[in-house]
Amino acid sequence: MRALRFILLLLTIALLLPAAAQQSPAPARKKRLLFIGQSKDWEHDSVSYAAGTLWRLGHDSGLWETYIYTDCRPITKKPLPRNQKNLDYFDAIAFFTSGELDMDDSQKADLLAFIKDEGKGFLGIHSATDTFHNWPAYGDMIGGYFDEHPWGTFNAPLIVEDPNFPGMQDMPPSFTLRDEIYQIKDFSPGKVRVLLRLDANKVDLHNPKVHRTDKNFPVIWARTYGKGRVLYNGLGHVEAVWDRPDFQKMLTEQLKWVMGDIPGDATPRPTN
Repeated sequence: MRALRFILLLLTIALLLPAAAQQSPAPARKKRLLFIGQSKDWEHDSVSYAAGTLWRLGHDSGLWETYIYTDCRPITKKPLPRNQKNLDYFDAIAFFTSGELDMDDSQKADLLAFIKDEGKGFLGIHSATDTFHNWPAYGDMIGGYFDEHPWGTFNAPLIVEDPNFPGMQDMPPSFTLRDEIYQIKDFSPGKVRVLLRLDANKVDLHNPKVHRTDKNFPVIWARTYGKGRVLYNGLGHVEAVWDRPDFQKMLTEQLKWVMGDIPGDATPRPTN
């Protein structure tokens, strides 16, 4: 009798296992990040730090895979030969770039469509705003352009403008970071949500390179662009910034937002 019960138990388990296997969800595919580090103007030493750090953060977290390029070949919807990846393969793009990149008009259109029409993500790092000054649509997408760094590399007094946005929750309300902070032109607070800004009350506004009269010096901001998500993080000129655990955690959470994995309110609002 015991043997019969044991056999029936084994049969029951055998029947249930396929059903359980069917109910188990397939593991989620890792997101794919395309990192572009092409420099056509100023060559930033920290581009290599950025590429390596983003690769490691994605690898260690298991959230994304990073594909690193120093040219713009993958930025196209056209099929590419010899196992080369085009935009169809990626979920987000990160630019740590400068100058007028090697992209033709079709590539430029494909980049904007990747974000605006397909709902993908874009992360601009530091000198990404010092890129494509001759392409106004890019400046509109990213939110503004580099217009000098009046104070060079210094102990920048920073204020968190939105502590609830991904990546900003663990940052102190105000802090000092040694880095190079850009002044931004063609910037409209009505189009983006500022997350971090320079404390204008603690810097020399009489510096001849200071062009803004509104004391508005945004450093990190986010916005929606059509169906897509755009985030600009102006930090990272100094290599040591990339080694900071708080900066790495900030970037991880910000990339999760850029890739659409977590929510975050990018509704524009006036800065305080």
